[in-house]
Amino acid sequence: MPRYFFHTRIAADTLTDEDGVELRDPDQAWRVARATIRASLEDEGGDPRLVAAILVVTDEAGEVVLEFPFAEAIDAADDPAEPGEGTLH
Repeated sequence: MPRYFFHTRIAADTLTDEDGVELRDPDQAWRVARATIRASLEDEGGDPRLVAAILVVTDEAGEVVLEFPFAEAIDAADDPAEPGEGTLH
């Protein structure tokens, strides 16, 4: 299984995911990214910088697989959760 890394970019700062997680494919990485963002917003939602944050998902080679703006997860907050898709943080 491929390994994906979930880095959080807030303005000029980046919180780097050194461990990553093995997932089936980029679609599963997208679902995990969405769940991770939603959990972060629930835990730290009072921090206004999070609205402008981006979760950058890379593969083992360091190539960007997707960039998921936190604001998009806010817009989709009413979507039903995918079964078996946990968060990373």
